Amino acid sequence: MMSLSPHPRRWWALAVIALAQFLVIMDTSIIGVALPEIQQAIGFSQSDLSWVFNAYVIAFGGLLLLGGRLADIFGARRLFITGFAVLTGASLLTGLAESETVLLSGRVLQGVGSALIAPAALTLLMTLFGQNPKELTKAFALYGAAAPAGGTAGVFLGGVLTEWVDWRWVFLINIPIGLLVLAVSKAFLPAPSARRGSIDIAGSLSVTAALSLAVFAIVRAPQVGWGTLETIGVLSVAGGLLALFVGIQARRREPLMPLGILRAPNLAAANVAMALLGAAWVPTWFFLNLYLQQVLGYGPFKGGAALLPMTATIMVLMVGVTGRIIGRFGFKAPLVAGLVTLAGGTALLSLVRADGNFIVDVLPATLIAATGMSLAYIPAMLAALSGPKPEEGGLASGIVNTTYQVGSALGLAIMTAIATAHGADQIGNPGALVDGFSSAFIGAAAVALTGAALILVWLRNPRQATAVNTLSVDPIDEERMAA
Repeated sequence: MMSLSPHPRRWWALAVIALAQFLVIMDTSIIGVALPEIQQAIGFSQSDLSWVFNAYVIAFGGLLLLGGRLADIFGARRLFITGFAVLTGASLLTGLAESETVLLSGRVLQGVGSALIAPAALTLLMTLFGQNPKELTKAFALYGAAAPAGGTAGVFLGGVLTEWVDWRWVFLINIPIGLLVLAVSKAFLPAPSARRGSIDIAGSLSVTAALSLAVFAIVRAPQVGWGTLETIGVLSVAGGLLALFVGIQARRREPLMPLGILRAPNLAAANVAMALLGAAWVPTWFFLNLYLQQVLGYGPFKGGAALLPMTATIMVLMVGVTGRIIGRFGFKAPLVAGLVTLAGGTALLSLVRADGNFIVDVLPATLIAATGMSLAYIPAMLAALSGPKPEEGGLASGIVNTTYQVGSALGLAIMTAIATAHGADQIGNPGALVDGFSSAFIGAAAVALTGAALILVWLRNPRQATAVNTLSVDPIDEERMAA
């Protein structure tokens, strides 16, 4: 492979890419402390409240494969900029919403924008740093830390804006950030060459519809019953659409997701790890927010501030520790240890009390869970991206983002169903709420332990330096990006 000089503005470009990751995750976390205010203002029921989260995540997760394919066809920078334009406009719509329909529609469009941004951002990162394993690990650490930074800013800004301004600003805050990114993107981001190819619209529609229906059925099941015709029928349709998606991929010359990519080393195992990580982490975060506000009585600002130690721990460990651990032990050990530690922290949260307090019931458990998340996230991401061919970088990044978001959506839907069945819908009854939330924490811990067991027997363990050497970019793309 040709030896080419690194992009002169790669670290500025990384700042823009990390800002994108920051905003995408902030859009998930910022609503947490605002949920009770949104519920009161718009009129959501307790069981339907999770759709403020799920509407975004379903569109995000369902369209990430298409976003990755579009990044490969049209160029990552173009998709990145387009995604930010969509996200910025959708944030305006959501922030001005006066009804459930408009608010959820805006959240769906925010998810569409993020589905264009996320795989394009990872493709750009690989283009900039894929030739230098040491720089790549550092870049991934900074990129990975942008996620908890977005989480930290989300819960803190969500509290400030909801309590002292208006809950609508948890969405409107995206607009100045989006405009800033749009203003600087062309100056700093490389422009890798586009590739010829077709777009698998049928595949995109079938997989998005399958995910949406599956989550809808699981969220509705506690209300209508698991054995009812509605639940069984909707889940059957979702399964049929998923089978249709696989069939479409097997027949098309240029599928949305070539099934052969799943044979890439560690890709399948790492993506299962990402899905289970999301299915454990996001419900933990979601129900912790509700516990702080609906049981302990915290206001939005105090609830957001209470989560700062957890997210700050993730940032510090990701930037300062996780990369060194990967360099010494490879992917497998830190990933397994992270999932086990996350399970321990989440299980400890299941012991929260109706008359509990932050220092005893929340802080120790959240710091343990945060340590687990910081150990698991980057190894799973690197393992997923180390196997596919360079020309499949956009697709691989789309797949790994998809599995995380799909896992998050389905995990939250399942844990919401479990929590509701155990009393989490009884607002004003702290004992019943704690029973419901505790059951969700136990479920999330079980998911994390399942992930650790699967990875222990499934994931190969290449050394980090060897693995990231496979994360390279097409030299033609690199020549063009320097222009």
